[in-house]
Amino acid sequence: MSLLSSLIKRYKSTNLMLQIFVGIILGILVGIFLKDLVNYTSLLGVIFVGALKAVAPILVFVLVLCAISTRVYGDGSKRIKNVIILYLIGTFLASVSAVVASFLFPTTLSGINAQDSVSLAAPSSIAAVFSDLLFKMIDNPINALATGNYIGILTWSIALGLALKNSSNSIKEVISEVNDGTIQIVRFIVKLAPFGIFGLVSQSVKEAGINAMQSYLHLLAVLVFTMLFVAFVLNALIVFLLTKKNPYPLIFICIRHSALYAFFTRSSAANIPVNMALCAKLNVNKDLFSIAIPLGANINMAGAAVTIAILALSTAHTLGINISFTQALILSFIAALGACGASGVAGGSLLLVPLACSLFGISDAISLKVVAIGFIIGVIQDSIETALNSSTDVLFTAICSDTKLNLDFKKD
Repeated sequence: MSLLSSLIKRYKSTNLMLQIFVGIILGILVGIFLKDLVNYTSLLGVIFVGALKAVAPILVFVLVLCAISTRVYGDGSKRIKNVIILYLIGTFLASVSAVVASFLFPTTLSGINAQDSVSLAAPSSIAAVFSDLLFKMIDNPINALATGNYIGILTWSIALGLALKNSSNSIKEVISEVNDGTIQIVRFIVKLAPFGIFGLVSQSVKEAGINAMQSYLHLLAVLVFTMLFVAFVLNALIVFLLTKKNPYPLIFICIRHSALYAFFTRSSAANIPVNMALCAKLNVNKDLFSIAIPLGANINMAGAAVTIAILALSTAHTLGINISFTQALILSFIAALGACGASGVAGGSLLLVPLACSLFGISDAISLKVVAIGFIIGVIQDSIETALNSSTDVLFTAICSDTKLNLDFKKD
């Protein structure tokens, strides 16, 4: 028993991305050399996807409800409002960039079969799109949770969050506790991801060979390219338009002193002290960054918006679903809103992919396979996503400060 306890303790203390990497390698080896074992190892993947399927609807509902009803969005000052507006605009534009990148570099995914969606069909008109969207929005909330109707879940969570925004502190504390409890469950499931990924990879390699991994590399390349575009082009354009100055000295400072830390910690929350120290060195107004930086760790999620949009559209491309301009625009809003609710959860952006997929009528059974693929590439994707999110917190806060920025400081 002591040996088992020791193994469990060591497993808990080991870096999750390292564990997933080991799971991928072992899955490839089993899929190539021990194909008879795949019938058993694939059960680990089935269980993992099933657990994600069970928790995803509740996660979306609780996260968005808590985000709207309990979080304080500012102290009434104009500067804080400006930062919030930048956070929201930046996240939305990042999702638009992801949609454009998905159409320019369409990705098809191995392990997702077009015959799985023979009942799916593209809407015949814009009216059909909005009609379907409306009926999903007014679905019974219990039925929405039970059937995985994420549009209905999102609608009810927003409505209830707004209704409870002015409720008593005791009610908000209960909501926060429920949110924390849900996050703990999700963290437990995500901690088991290496076993699930091991099973899924072994099955994919057995069925499609090692070439099955090539589409994942293409997906990762599109994700990384889009996030770099947001960091060095889109953010630079926003900074230039607001300051009329060369944006790159400030951007490179944010990359060196914030993004690099966030890349390895993979946590915007853990990077809050780093970002606050950086803001102090930049001579940003303390009253501003003491609120804006923690707030940004929760709602400034450009990288998450990119992940949600690209994975959803990759699924649609794989299934042969034609996406209209209206659907693409709605997806941009949904990805941005979903990204704002993804904070505080390891792999939170991945777990909100079914929300975006539901816009195209894609079932949980299919979208959660894509979530599992997201965990496979998450060794790199999640690190870059967090680096983009966290460094942008400092960037947008700094340009909204009423103080002269110090861009000449040296790293301690």
